[in-house]
Formats: sequence, C-alpha cells, structure tokens
Amino acid sequence: MAPGTLYLCPTPLGNLEDVTLRVLRTLREADKIAAEDTRHTRKLLSHYNIHTPLVSYHEHNKKAKTALLINWLQEGQTIALVSDAGTPAISDPGEELVQAAIARNLPVVSLPGPTALITALTASGLPVCPFAFYGFLPSRGKEKKAMLEKILAEEKTVIFYEAPHRLQKTLAALKQADGNRRVVVARELTKMHEEYHRGTLAEIADYFAAVPPRGECTVLLEAAAPKDMPQMDIEALAAEFLAKGLSTREAAREVARLTGLSRNEVYQKIIKKK
Repeated sequence: MAPGTLYLCPTPLGNLEDVTLRVLRTLREADKIAAEDTRHTRKLLSHYNIHTPLVSYHEHNKKAKTALLINWLQEGQTIALVSDAGTPAISDPGEELVQAAIARNLPVVSLPGPTALITALTASGLPVCPFAFYGFLPSRGKEKKAMLEKILAEEKTVIFYEAPHRLQKTLAALKQADGNRRVVVARELTKMHEEYHRGTLAEIADYFAAVPPRGECTVLLEAAAPKDMPQMDIEALAAEFLAKGLSTREAAREVARLTGLSRNEVYQKIIKKK
C-alpha cells in the first residue's frame, strides 16, 4: 500500500480571500484535516463549502496526535495540516509532525500561501535580505533578556512575533538598549485595521506606551552595525546623506546608526560644520 501524503496548507491571516485555489482543493480532497483549533478552521471550511473531517492537532496534544496522524499516513490516508492562521510549523504546530513523517520516509508537501513574517517584511521598508526570524519571544525573565540581547546583536533585519499585552515592555527594553535603531510594528495584517508603525525604537516605544496595541503584532528591527566596521569620517558620512536630500536630523540619525554614536552628538557635529 502506498503511503498517504502530508500537506502543509497555509490559511488566511485574516482576509479569507487570501487562501489559494490549490489549498482549497487539497482541503476538499484530503481524507482528514488536522487543525490547531477545529472551531476556528470550521469557519473557513464553511465559507468555502468544504466538509472534510476535522481532527485537532495543537500544542497540548501534539505528542499523542503525531503518532495517530503518522499511523493514518502509513495506512495511505492523505492529511492536510492547517494552523489558525498562516503557514503551519512557523510559530505554530507542525514542526514535530513534519520531522516524524520525514523520518519514516512519508511524503511531505508544503503549499505556498500566507505567512505573516514575509508579508510584514516586504512592506517594512527595512532591508529584506538577510533577515533572522525568532518567532514568539520568551514571555519573561532571564530567557527573554538573553533573547533581546541576541536580537540586538544581529547584523541583519530581525523579525519576531509579540502578543499585544507584552509589546509595550518589549519595546521599552529595546529602546533602553538602542533608542536610535529603526523598528517597524505591523499590526492586524490583512485585516480591516491593518497598520504599520515605522520609526526609531524611541519613537515607536513611546507611541505604544500611550496607545496600547490590539491584535497580534509582527515586529521588525533594523540590523545592528557590523562590529568590525572601520572608523568612519562623521562629516563625510553626513555630507553623503545630506547630498541625497535628507534633512540634518535624518542625516544625523543615519550616521548614528552606522557609527554607534548618539544621534544628538552627531547632530551637533553636523550643525557646527555647517
């Protein structure tokens, strides 16, 4: 008997029109759909008149359900895996199931579709390559502090997810370490109230301190300046940015980012040169 195939099926982040035709066909043709929250997935299936049987597969039952799903695949059944939103196995259940299937030489097919980190990255205005993705950060304590230190040291654009009730403290901690670093917070992606907040860590941290966020947030942080960067001529750098049409304050911000100096210190040097 030929084994069944495990299909990883991305589902909409919010807008139901974002699901692909191939995903819809796979959901219809599968023997079973393994869903993070069957109640949530049933809304999507009802919208598209899909009646494939559902089975729960989430963080708290994945150990037992992985064995069950592998058994079904070995019996020749086709399984479509979905999470509540986005691509399975990216900060959602699925990674262990994929590893278990591959270890048993069972076919795994990943279908393209919605992913919050890529959606936010391409519209962020920050360099898209290279980037580092950290998923959801630890919620508190030494683990979170160590993770934030690691993120701040990354010499590439960093992306991570954050719950709204933790965003203010996370941004405040990052601001304290490097308030001049550029950051983008993407909120409610693909939904009616989708918005991007772009600015320095100081600006964005202060904004959300005054306006508590709602909905899941994707945070994108500008890369750290390379540690081995040679000593730069501040005046020459500033002149380059001013020649590109940046204001004095904007030029000071960019020079500060590249050199590690404070923005105010650079600003004063530019003013004196003028």
